[in-house]
Amino acid sequence: MEQIQTDSVDDEVIVVEGLTKVFNKTVTAVDHINFSVKRGEIFGFLGPNGAGKTTTIKMLITVIHPTSGGAKILGGDIAKQGRDVRAAIGVVPQEYTADEDLTAMENIMLCADLYGIPRQVSKNRSMELLALVELTHFKDRRVETFSGGMRRRLELACGLINRPKVLFLDEPTLGLDVQTRVATWNYVKMLKKEFGMTLFLTTHYLEEADALCDRIAIMDHGKIVVIGRPGELKDSLGGDIITLSIQKEQQDITDLISKIEHVKEVKLEKGNYTIKSSNGEITAPLIIEALRKNGQIVTKLALTKPTLNEVYMQYTGRSMRDTEESADSVIAQRITMGRANR
Repeated sequence: MEQIQTDSVDDEVIVVEGLTKVFNKTVTAVDHINFSVKRGEIFGFLGPNGAGKTTTIKMLITVIHPTSGGAKILGGDIAKQGRDVRAAIGVVPQEYTADEDLTAMENIMLCADLYGIPRQVSKNRSMELLALVELTHFKDRRVETFSGGMRRRLELACGLINRPKVLFLDEPTLGLDVQTRVATWNYVKMLKKEFGMTLFLTTHYLEEADALCDRIAIMDHGKIVVIGRPGELKDSLGGDIITLSIQKEQQDITDLISKIEHVKEVKLEKGNYTIKSSNGEITAPLIIEALRKNGQIVTKLALTKPTLNEVYMQYTGRSMRDTEESADSVIAQRITMGRANR
């Protein structure tokens, strides 16, 4: 795993060492990962469905036991001090967990009861949280009548009822429309700004990780391949990105492009060429001229600054958007999206 980090490690609230989970002694979902999360930061796990993100969260929140390795949250060992860890954290799971037959207020109060919070305390705290997520006017409505966005906000309120020092959010905007997704981002940013909360979120939305996270760990096939700030990860590519398509897709022109000035790397994927250049403005016209002399017709050419998708491709060898999803993840996503669209 590559570390891209300019800051010194300071005040770590989550420390993970060699964390591993093997199912049925054959399927390695999480493979000896190491990382730490600092107090007050938004730390993101970026990767496709099936990469091992949710399994990692389930181990950290003590729902499942690691096969080997371990982790500490706020100094508490997840294996030996599970009760203390659970009391100090909040969780907003990927699936909707609120009871649809109960009202918003009743759901939050139920969560408070599970934490053992006295009723005289939890009632006031529940009202504060309903106001925070803008659901006060709907506190006595049954959850079955809620939209996907309202359900997600209620889940967030439930995850905050114990006033956690660390909040875990597993795919917090899965299945939500763009407008609701952005609204959820604003709530997440507010928790950090106003409460200094440490947030750990998983996502496979590139723009979400870029917009929210102070640091990102890219996960692939159960391993963390790189960690860094979004800007650092993009800068690590060392240049501009040119995407190119030609009319005669059956002919590989990788060698031809590789010889052009400022070209550092060329990758061919599904008929599209991804070219890394130290100076895209100079390289792009040179590519067009070289291909014209070679009898090639350019059907598409785009010059962009590096994105997290290019970062993902650099470290995993394929595009994030084209990564195949596991069957179980697809089923879970469809269930969640179906509920969100009710």
